[in-house]
Amino acid sequence: MTWSEIRSRYPSRYVLVEAIKAVSHHRQRVIEEMSVVAEYDNPMSAWDGYKAHLKQSPEREFYVFHTSKPELEVIEESFRSIR
Repeated sequence: MTWSEIRSRYPSRYVLVEAIKAVSHHRQRVIEEMSVVAEYDNPMSAWDGYKAHLKQSPEREFYVFHTSKPELEVIEESFRSIR
């Protein structure tokens, strides 16, 4: 599904999505195709769902969004470790 399809199907909801097709471009993740894994009423439940799914399947790419946003913006950040 595209973001516009998700927004019309799940209005005013928090959605946990999995990126099916995504590319990186100038430190931004562009999600071209995604599937809705779950929908939620509040952000805390959505983040709990995110953590549970990520723990079960860490190789998959999950995100939580609210469908009120007209466009998605996912900024890639690099992590630095402390030794």
